[in-house]
Amino acid sequence: EVQLVESGGGWVEVGGSLRLSCVVSGLNFDEYAWGWFRSDPAKGREAVACIGWTGGSTYYAASVEGRFAISRDNAKNTMYLQMDSLKPEDSGMYYCAAETVYGDYCSATSGDYDNWGQGTQVTVSS
Repeated sequence: EVQLVESGGGWVEVGGSLRLSCVVSGLNFDEYAWGWFRSDPAKGREAVACIGWTGGSTYYAASVEGRFAISRDNAKNTMYLQMDSLKPEDSGMYYCAAETVYGDYCSATSGDYDNWGQGTQVTVSS
């Protein structure tokens, strides 16, 4: 059974930090690209960041560039999203997702992802 389990969300004040984790089982973790997506009622689902096989290929949404950092630990089957200098507009449900790839790249398109976690809520309060 494939499982993607997010954790690390919560409530934080503006300027604070959170570190999200996504623990994966049932997949060969190092054969996939991994992405973080954010969903809220106003904007729908949007890509926040993604990372390729080796970590050498990454993507960040313009709104989080320089504040967020995505990483992966293939030995632990875990992906992370370090979020610093948080803003109210960063609030939303954060999902991790797996993308089948054939090279060291990742996609910012949610339709390219095959498996999804249940999400972890992030709320940034002003």
